[in-house]
Formats: sequence, structure tokens, C-alpha cells
Amino acid sequence: MTTQRQLIYDYLRHKKKFPNIWCAGCGIGIVMGAIIRAVDDLGYDKNQVAMISGIGCSGRMPVYLDFYTMHTTHGRALSFATGLKLARPELKIIVVMGDGDALAIGGNHFIHTARRNIDLTAIVINNATYGMTGGQYSPTTPQHMLATTAPYGNIEQDFPICELAQVCGAAFVARSTVYHVEELQGYIEQGLEKKGFALIEAVSYCHTTYGRLNRLGSAVDMMRALKENSVTRQTAEKLPPEELQGKIVRGIFVDREVPEYTQLYQKIIERAQSGGKA
Repeated sequence: MTTQRQLIYDYLRHKKKFPNIWCAGCGIGIVMGAIIRAVDDLGYDKNQVAMISGIGCSGRMPVYLDFYTMHTTHGRALSFATGLKLARPELKIIVVMGDGDALAIGGNHFIHTARRNIDLTAIVINNATYGMTGGQYSPTTPQHMLATTAPYGNIEQDFPICELAQVCGAAFVARSTVYHVEELQGYIEQGLEKKGFALIEAVSYCHTTYGRLNRLGSAVDMMRALKENSVTRQTAEKLPPEELQGKIVRGIFVDREVPEYTQLYQKIIERAQSGGKA
């Protein structure tokens, strides 16, 4: 097993880009560590890996990693990644987004990228708020919780990320939390190995804005809450609906074989070049 120290030298731009901008206790660094270990355990050459992000706290991750990287515009990470995949289908492409980036500004792109089933591994770090810009409510802020733009409580229902990806046609869909880091890493590995659109939701609540506004305690308290308020899919299936209220259900929701977009696109190119005879 590669040591943590060696991984830092192998995968981080440690001489140029640190210290990072994330708050002490933030789970985004835990997700980044899980991605590094997943890539290393799978034995990928890092020059065959690209990471794309949009804007926000999670959007800074490609800055720190020594893959091919693009830090793009808000809500458009999947669009940039789609273009790159069509041009360089041999690359393993990881797309990192926050919940607002993926589901509000980028919501339409999220739906259609999953529908096309293009071979990308999308990781949505769900912190239930717009953390970088001051704690506005996001598509995943739970109903009735406070935000700077919802001082009397959010009246909207929160967006179910995994369920949305599932109905849109993704090939692989899973959810875990930054407390369950080994499980999260395993899902990322499975997503990278899946041919098609893989969506992994990593629940990682923001203690600086969301937690403070809602009096949820320290970063440690919120990390403990991820442990105590989550259940596996197997456990969830045995619980009555009233006991599932407020719970995070972890597990693999979809793992299926679906025709992949770049392969279908290549067949269209071959057919066109043969005069429609292929």
C-alpha cells in the first residue's frame, strides 16, 4: 500500500498551491483524499486522468491535484467534461461539483448528461448550502432549515440527487458521507470502473455557514451527526417511513449496463464515413 506521504508527493501540487482555501473541519479534503486513493488503488497513470470542476468550494479541488485539470464556469463542469470525453475518450474523467453547482445553475446539464450516459464519474459534494458565497439556501437545503436567504426557514423541498440521476438513466449511482470514507472511496472506485455515467453523492455538511445558522454545533458535532443519522439501504428497507425521516440512506442505488454515449457516437462517425453502409 502506498503511504499517505508518498501519495501527497505523487498526486498533489504541494509546492505551488497550498495551503488550501477550505475551512478547518470541512469534508471536501476528505473527498479529495478518497479520490486520490481510489485512483492509486486502481493503478491508473495520473496522466490518463482528468478532473473538471465548476465554481464553489468544491470547485477548487482541481487546483490542488496533479491530473489534467480544468476549473470552469458555474454549472458547466459537465458540459466541459462532455466535450473533453468526446475528444479524448481514452481519459478517465472525474467531475467534482457542489450541490448548487450541479443541481441549480447546472441542473439542466446534470439531467441530460445522465440521460446520455456518457462515460464520466461525477462526484457531487452535498453540503446543503452555497458555502463560498455566504450560506444561501441551495437545492439540497432541507425543508424548514435556515439559510441567509431563508431567515425564517426554507420552504422548498430538497432535491434528491441520487434519485434524479437514477431516473435520468445513469449507469451507476451511489451515496455515502465523508464520515464513511472507506465506503465512499469504494463507490468512487466502482464509478471509475463503470462504463457510463457514474454519480456518487458525498454528503459533507458545511459547518461554517449551514451549521452555524442552524446551531448544529462544531465540525466534530456535524461529523458525528453523519454517523448517527445515516443508515444503509438494507437497514432503510426494514424501517417504517416515519423512522426514515431525516435519515441519510447510504449505498448503491443503480449498477446497470446501458449503451454508452461515446461508443454510440463513434459508430455514427464510422457509418457516416462509410457512406451509410456500416
